[in-house]
Amino acid sequence: MTAPLVDPFQRTIRYLRVSVTDRCDFRCAYCMSEDMAFLPKREVLSWEELERLCRAFVRLGVRKLRITGGEPLVRRDVMTFVRALGGLLGAGLDELTLTTNGSQLSRFAGELRRAGVRRVNVSLDTLDPDRFARLTRRGRLDQVLDGIGAAKAEGLHVKINAVALKGDTEEEMFDLLAWCAAEGHDLTFIEVMPMGDIGNEMRLDQFWSLRDLRARLAERFTLVDLAERTGGPARYARIAETGQKVGFITPLSHNFCESCNRVRLTCTGQLHTCLGQEGASDLRAPLRAGVDEAGLEEAVRAAIALKPRGHDFDYSRGVAGRIGRHMSHTGG
Repeated sequence: MTAPLVDPFQRTIRYLRVSVTDRCDFRCAYCMSEDMAFLPKREVLSWEELERLCRAFVRLGVRKLRITGGEPLVRRDVMTFVRALGGLLGAGLDELTLTTNGSQLSRFAGELRRAGVRRVNVSLDTLDPDRFARLTRRGRLDQVLDGIGAAKAEGLHVKINAVALKGDTEEEMFDLLAWCAAEGHDLTFIEVMPMGDIGNEMRLDQFWSLRDLRARLAERFTLVDLAERTGGPARYARIAETGQKVGFITPLSHNFCESCNRVRLTCTGQLHTCLGQEGASDLRAPLRAGVDEAGLEEAVRAAIALKPRGHDFDYSRGVAGRIGRHMSHTGG
């Protein structure tokens, strides 16, 4: 049997998030700059190259794959890739999921279901059309809501990911919670992370600690902590009054690195073993040099051996606590 991927701190790597594009049809203010410089096509891995890397990770013990971007559903022929990965389900892979902004879900929900996807995470910070247009710099909230509806109709489980933005989406917290409860969607709040150059002062103004958000929720509801884990960084609580599950992803106010079992592969073949560190290993070079499967697996193991203990996000430390690359390049 192939030995599992174990990092220097004895964490077994079971979860790969693979970004298929850095492009997106939105320009969310906390994620991207208005005038993004996207990667030239020659640097982006082909579907065949991405599939080969994903198969190597599955052989090495990865059990969950999440397709991300940018917005993954804007890349041409994306379903060819999704169907190929879906063929690994039951043959080493336990789960195939997708993170999306929802804009293309109406087109692809049925195909995703048939390919083996059962859960999708949809990034949605607000239900107010004007605020949505301002945050995304594009608008089209109705299109996103239609996409979420299409996913639900196809039997896909939908989890809403909402970035907590102080003084902005803060006032919508309870409305979003109520909407998710009525629609049957789980909801996870995420602290805004210092990734990419969009102006540090803007992020300082946006940052809202989920400790404060949770305290606000506790003023109205009884929160019961859950031991449940889904392979990601979220910690979950049940709202006793409604039975609704709420997640909290807290990269700044509470470090979750001790149980990290995931790594991120970019569309250019860079493997980031930590979201909050600058270092990466180049898997595109050996891939395009024509190494065999054993050589590719050796390159993956060498990259995992460099995984750090934890991330280093910290707004108070200026540049030292920020990451230069944009989230749209790294993958969600």
